[in-house]
Amino acid sequence: MELSSAPLHKGQLPWRGLLLTASLLIYWSSPTTAQVTVEAVPPHVAEGANVLLLVHNLTETPLVFYWYKGENPDNSNEIARFIPSANVNTAGPAYSGRETIYPNGSLLFENVTQKDTGAYTLQMLMQSFDTTKVSVQFHVHPPLPKPSITSNNSNPMEGEDSVVLMCEPETETTSYLWRRNGQSLSEGDRLKLSEDNRTLTLLSVVRNDTGDYECETRNPVSISRSDPFTLNITYGPDVPIISPTDTHFHLRTNLSLSCQAASNPPALYSWFVNGELLSSSQELLIPNITTKNSGSYTCFVYNSVTGLSRTTVKNITVLEPVTTPSIQVSNSTVKELDSVFLNCSSNNTGISIHWLFNGQSLGLTDRTNLSLDNSTLSIDPVRREDAGVYQCEVSNPVSSERSDPIQLDIIADPTQGSPGLSGDATAGIFVGSVTWVTLIAALAYFLCF
Repeated sequence: MELSSAPLHKGQLPWRGLLLTASLLIYWSSPTTAQVTVEAVPPHVAEGANVLLLVHNLTETPLVFYWYKGENPDNSNEIARFIPSANVNTAGPAYSGRETIYPNGSLLFENVTQKDTGAYTLQMLMQSFDTTKVSVQFHVHPPLPKPSITSNNSNPMEGEDSVVLMCEPETETTSYLWRRNGQSLSEGDRLKLSEDNRTLTLLSVVRNDTGDYECETRNPVSISRSDPFTLNITYGPDVPIISPTDTHFHLRTNLSLSCQAASNPPALYSWFVNGELLSSSQELLIPNITTKNSGSYTCFVYNSVTGLSRTTVKNITVLEPVTTPSIQVSNSTVKELDSVFLNCSSNNTGISIHWLFNGQSLGLTDRTNLSLDNSTLSIDPVRREDAGVYQCEVSNPVSSERSDPIQLDIIADPTQGSPGLSGDATAGIFVGSVTWVTLIAALAYFLCF
């Protein structure tokens, strides 16, 4: 801004004389009671922007507006003065060429720098030759540079190491905010922040600490965020898991096993069968297996960075399918109250035997018994309800077969009453029949006479 200088007219005081007069008036005069205020718009401003020191509640036009840098008016820190009646601006020693005084006394600062931060004072010589003084402050903030994250450990190990992340550079009047995978972070049991939040410490890192970290810097006029910093946690391997979970496999099928272990970096895999190295891969395939492939299968995993290893052992049995069993019975036609023995015969070993009656699983009673290996079924004594079809089923973990059905017939005992009726029921029927015969005879005798 170029300040204009008006020519001196008759009766006007030179500006130095006017300053002396104003100084005397300031010394002798009491302050006016007008509630003049000045507002910095905005109070926080970015470096290179403009700020207006806006005057409020001015009820009369002063003779002179004086602007000073600082809170103590002095000739050496005068920025400029403005005489409204002459519309003249006069620069002072503290004038930088970027200030403009408006007719209402407001002061515009253009292209402010951090050195402009501080207090400013407006002093006015009123028409009554009283003076009034009011101060205001504004703060100039530098534009925030794009921050970056540095780390003391680029390859921490789970459960072993701690990590310190620092947001650079350090700037004044700046607040710091941390994010992981886009989510804000706050202090916790394993997460510590420095007093100014510029340093983030992860105590005894775990695998869940892996992710993209960002730091954000803020001051009252700007926000800046760093590029993501990927924290890579090495861990594992965990105890490997072998799939499928089956331990028994059918003869002449393909044996396909897979091993999986959580690890970073990915683990190295090896397969041992009965203690001998068979494969150095995550998958194991053995086609057309035989019983010779039964044994102990070990998955060995190793992490070359952590130096840790883990193993899982799976015992596998290869089985032949079972053959069809047969039933031998002591007698397929049995008198009631006699006993009968049924034997399930199979050429296989390591099998389970199960009995069926009329196609359903046989329910045992106090008259039925099975041998320790379930191969022999005995019924003693036999009753008419035991008549029916019997089968035995043999199985191993990979197959099962049922025998041909055997029909067991029961010859009723005449002394046991009608088939299917108990002794009490038979006696009841007999008593009822005698009663009905007696009643009919009595009725016939009555009708004759």
